Amino acid sequence: MTSLAEENYLKTIYKLQEKNGAMVSTSALAENLQINAASVTDFIKKMAAKKLISYQKSKGVSLTEHGRLIALGIIRKHRLWEVWLVNNLGFKWDQVHEIAEQLEHVISDELIENLDKHLGYPKADPHGDLIPDAKGRFIKNTSKPLLDCVKGDKVKFTGVAEHSNSFLQYLTKSNINLGDELVVEAIEEFDHSFQVKINKKERKLLSKEVVKNLLVVGI
Repeated sequence: MTSLAEENYLKTIYKLQEKNGAMVSTSALAENLQINAASVTDFIKKMAAKKLISYQKSKGVSLTEHGRLIALGIIRKHRLWEVWLVNNLGFKWDQVHEIAEQLEHVISDELIENLDKHLGYPKADPHGDLIPDAKGRFIKNTSKPLLDCVKGDKVKFTGVAEHSNSFLQYLTKSNINLGDELVVEAIEEFDHSFQVKINKKERKLLSKEVVKNLLVVGI
């Protein structure tokens, strides 16, 4: 059985590996966990002894297959709880992350499988992040940043690359919601802002910072 601290380390390493490559530096891990580097080094040595991670002093850490599956289990629980909080308790998508951080450490596999069934086996959480199944498998992700689109593209808004509360609240205020149909009508050469038409009705001018964090699929 893994401790809460080990689970947090594994989840953080997984996300950093997914974003930046195979090895995660101890300094990057310390920064993300907001723990001093010496403490991180001591802890990952203990995790390496339990074969949860591989550690190379000069290169950093990576997950073992065992550690990867544990990390995916935590992510699965986190994202399922986010769906439940939004769908069943009426929370908004910018309110659920911290609560799900607490719920993700629930041990009971039976509870999580029943939760998944109760929710109708969702494939993504309220932010559009894919939910792995009980064996750690994801459906194929075909999304890309809106920034990669060109004038005339018609796409569906499926997720966000930026999960900060301020960004999610901005999208809510702007009435931009998952599932919206977006048509790229113009791209400003100067600042690469996008003029888009939403659901064949409203037009909006979105900054480069916004469009690089909106994930979409073609329709």
